[in-house]
Amino acid sequence: MIIRKSQAEVARIAAAGRVLADCIDLLADAVRPGVTTEELDRIAEAFIRERGGVPTFLGYRGFPRSICASPNDMVVHGIPGKHRVADGDVLSLDVGVTMDGFVADSAISVPVGAVDAEARRLMDVTRESLEAGLAECRIGRRLGDVSHAVQEVVEAAGFSVVRSLVGHGVGRTMHEDPQIPNYGEPGRGPRLAEGMVFAIEPMVNAGGHEVYVADDGWGIYTSDGSLSAHFEHTVAVTRNGPKVLTRRRSEKM
Repeated sequence: MIIRKSQAEVARIAAAGRVLADCIDLLADAVRPGVTTEELDRIAEAFIRERGGVPTFLGYRGFPRSICASPNDMVVHGIPGKHRVADGDVLSLDVGVTMDGFVADSAISVPVGAVDAEARRLMDVTRESLEAGLAECRIGRRLGDVSHAVQEVVEAAGFSVVRSLVGHGVGRTMHEDPQIPNYGEPGRGPRLAEGMVFAIEPMVNAGGHEVYVADDGWGIYTSDGSLSAHFEHTVAVTRNGPKVLTRRRSEKM
């Protein structure tokens, strides 16, 4: 069942989203060759708590850190630790913030130093596919329209959407109905209505769409070792169109 939120509840998710957006901007500024993912995790947790929030990921289903930090061919769910990022890496950062009982969820892929042209193109296309999906989050559209919009942008560029991982509803908990694949047929699925809140999150591989789970039970990698990128926003369906609740100050929209 898709839980529709009141305007007051959407406002509370948006408050968490503002903290989250500022946290991700802070992290993106802190990413440089030599920084450890553990350092980034400490920065995020301190900032979220200073702003009155709680890191949603910490302890969620046993996850041991406050953010996910996933370099290069790791798609998602990287546990921060001693890993030092290097010049030319792509680092995906996924963060959740809970405030006043409501959750916002967002992710970004960040270039470390100077990345090559193909890595830059992968990040640009993944970001564009997210925007295409967000644009479909309108009253009367179908969930399949969102999924198809993401897929169309990604595959037109010659990349692959990860098919075994999905976006999701979000609000009182981090994962609510519905599941939102990043591929699908337009005109299919539930019709979107005011008050629905989704985390739209394209996970895009430069190679094939297949992935595998690491021995730690968390990290998910591309099966062919190709580069991956991940962008995500929390968005509300409103009578005035899509309202992105985690838009960062650094984004030019």
